[in-house]
Amino acid sequence: MNELLNRELAEFLSESPTAFHAVSNIRTVLENEGYTELCEADEWHLAENGKYFTVRNGSSVIAFRYPGKNYTGFMIGASHSDSPAFKLKPNPETDSAGVTRLNVEGYGGMLCAPWFDRPLSVAGRLMVDCGDHMDTKLVKIDEDLCMIPNLAIHMNRDANKGHAYNIQKELLPVIKLAGEGKDWMTYLSEKTGIAKEKILASDLFLYPRTAPSVWGMNHEFLSAPHLDDLQCAFGNLKGFLAASPADSCAVYAVFDNEEVGSGTKQGADSEFLKDILERIAESSGKSSSRHKADLANSFMVSADNAHAVHPNYADLSDPTNHPAINKGIVIKHNANQKYTTDAVSAAFFKKICEIAKVPFQEFVNRSDLAGGSTLGNISTAHVSVNCVDIGLPQWAMHSPYETAGTEDTESLVKAMKVFFSSSMKDLGNGNYRIHTDCDKMK
Repeated sequence: MNELLNRELAEFLSESPTAFHAVSNIRTVLENEGYTELCEADEWHLAENGKYFTVRNGSSVIAFRYPGKNYTGFMIGASHSDSPAFKLKPNPETDSAGVTRLNVEGYGGMLCAPWFDRPLSVAGRLMVDCGDHMDTKLVKIDEDLCMIPNLAIHMNRDANKGHAYNIQKELLPVIKLAGEGKDWMTYLSEKTGIAKEKILASDLFLYPRTAPSVWGMNHEFLSAPHLDDLQCAFGNLKGFLAASPADSCAVYAVFDNEEVGSGTKQGADSEFLKDILERIAESSGKSSSRHKADLANSFMVSADNAHAVHPNYADLSDPTNHPAINKGIVIKHNANQKYTTDAVSAAFFKKICEIAKVPFQEFVNRSDLAGGSTLGNISTAHVSVNCVDIGLPQWAMHSPYETAGTEDTESLVKAMKVFFSSSMKDLGNGNYRIHTDCDKMK
């Protein structure tokens, strides 16, 4: 186990309770590594060997290394910043049975049961009135603020026989006794130092307060909030920053709103990636035809965590393709193209893993169980490049506290270092060349 890498991952997860915080933390890392932020509202002038990034909506980011106008394609590593959670509604205070609760709605497809009886707090962003302009203020209330209490088994004797949860009735968190102390907006104002009348609007979410934990007799497991998909966002970033210059333009992308279909201006189903690649081409003086040729010589790794075989439900995994924790990166397949992986992209990524000397395994759903989807096929509907869907194996996906392995993040970092240091050439007739400077990989 790489203890330092796992500590860094745990710290990143702890400091990223929302997509806004995750992207803010990525921005800080990029700036510290010498990357220059570009505003989408400005014209871009790229310098040879320049390092750049741009942020959209405060919750999605695309960074790239620009080798110069003669780059031969794009090597794109994508992941997502959001996780299923509960979002506060406007005017969230509601009183019931002598307590005040926060009125929330579900964001994404979460497992509801693990949210009960767990210390929670609130994080997100505020839009602040600054007179002639509005500013964004990130909020992370760093204390145990609220909880969703379970109903005692004495009042529901069928509690252990399965239950369909009603968010509006059963999952509103308690924040105080009714009629006592400050109201919510006064409390929020005091915690942020922003006058109540200056808070114009907000995007606030509940987040679990339980800290990441490495556990197991051999310290082989890591449990934490937001492993899906910040583990991949973190691993891709570490590989991107460690990579050597290549003929291709290395592109690191993190999209928001994957958990609700990606259909936003900052999601994978937007023009965000397409816009950035076209602006790079325009800054290089390339024609539309040359840009399309570069896309034919490009590749995307869509990295979004995968299901590991579950020790109590092994029968729900495919009988011959059941990834295990700490056994390497998972290559995901689906005949109906819920995942983009095909023979070309699987072979390409297996070669990357071979060069990086990291293990890989393969995932397919049982044929009688419907699976999920991810970024790959959504992104490539806008930017037509070869694409593989991968992930790191985990349990309890979409729980507020998920479990993965302490060995697998390092495998992703090593593979993505090789990937971002590589280039690809379409030779026609189903033939491809991969170029990686193996000497630089040592």
